[in-house]
Amino acid sequence: MQYRKLGKLDWEVSALGFGCMRLPTLSKNPIGADILEKEAIDMIRYAIDNGVNYVDTAYLYHMGQSEIVLGKALSEGYRDKVKIATKSPMMRIKTKTEYDAILDDQLKKLNVEMIDFYLFHGLNKKTWEIVKEQGLIERAEAAKKAGKIGHICFSFHDKYEVFEEIINGYDSWTLCQIQYNFMDTDIQAGTKGLKLAASKDIGIVVMEPLRGGKLANPISEVKDLLKNREYKHTLADLSLKWLWNQKEVSVLLSGMSNMNQVVENIKSADEAKINSLSSDEERLIEEIKDIYTSRGKNIPCTGCGYCMPCPQDINIPQVLNFYNEGVMYDFFDDSRRTYNLFGKPASKCVKCKECEEKCPQSIPISDWMDKIDDTLSS
Repeated sequence: MQYRKLGKLDWEVSALGFGCMRLPTLSKNPIGADILEKEAIDMIRYAIDNGVNYVDTAYLYHMGQSEIVLGKALSEGYRDKVKIATKSPMMRIKTKTEYDAILDDQLKKLNVEMIDFYLFHGLNKKTWEIVKEQGLIERAEAAKKAGKIGHICFSFHDKYEVFEEIINGYDSWTLCQIQYNFMDTDIQAGTKGLKLAASKDIGIVVMEPLRGGKLANPISEVKDLLKNREYKHTLADLSLKWLWNQKEVSVLLSGMSNMNQVVENIKSADEAKINSLSSDEERLIEEIKDIYTSRGKNIPCTGCGYCMPCPQDINIPQVLNFYNEGVMYDFFDDSRRTYNLFGKPASKCVKCKECEEKCPQSIPISDWMDKIDDTLSS
């Protein structure tokens, strides 16, 4: 395992962090509450035994069950081997009292006395205003002074301009978590945000390094390109290497769903070196990016589930995914088949826009519903 400097801290973080957002489930719902506990615990402990020292979860992951399972995984001495990161659910918090109560609940669920890195979850313009209006930075500082949290941090989903405002709005951020991969250099914080945070000596945690798994399952054109170039590794390996190549990246998170993925990612992380990407690999990345970009603007949904529940009982992430898969893989037959077996079609949308207020990607979901139904209902 390779290790890297984490911002201003006198501590090195593993290049790979374990993200507890997509643990294995009985129902195969990637964000469901029915976590297969033994399998998940075995995966987390295997990662720690092989050098991972940063584990990430959140209050909302797996419908509130992720923190509980992580707490169990970190028993029997494993807590002392890692730093824990979890998040204050800003989509649920409106007052200081709620902030304090949820933090105390998280400490109990994780079965720990202190959370190393406590993040304001998914900050955007709206939730940043709540943080300021309610004095939640002050509440975080009080929690730090009381020994409940170690460092005050945030994760981010909005435009670069908002990221810049947040970064400059508090002098003591320890780390920030941003969505970043070779397809998202100009989306949200992007490369500009990466450079800005690094210039302030703030540790950078990368989420969605494989864009919700899409870059781990290349389309046929990309497979052919890799084969023609006689590239010996997978697109997932290349995507992770592209991130680890950058000195500003402290740690990237992988939401792993089975032991195979854990083993493969740890193997990749063993070679996670800065400035290790060859010129041929850089050109290959650009060609792959061009292939995806040329297929049009698909919906930038990562399947986080924050838009749920829908008042009309539409499974929004699943509906968006049906359409995305058709576009990305240029094959709508399976999408149409699955969509038409699905209980609540997109046509049931009444455009209340509740989902759009909660979407970290700022997707105009209600506008997409008509187009999706027109495309997939036949």
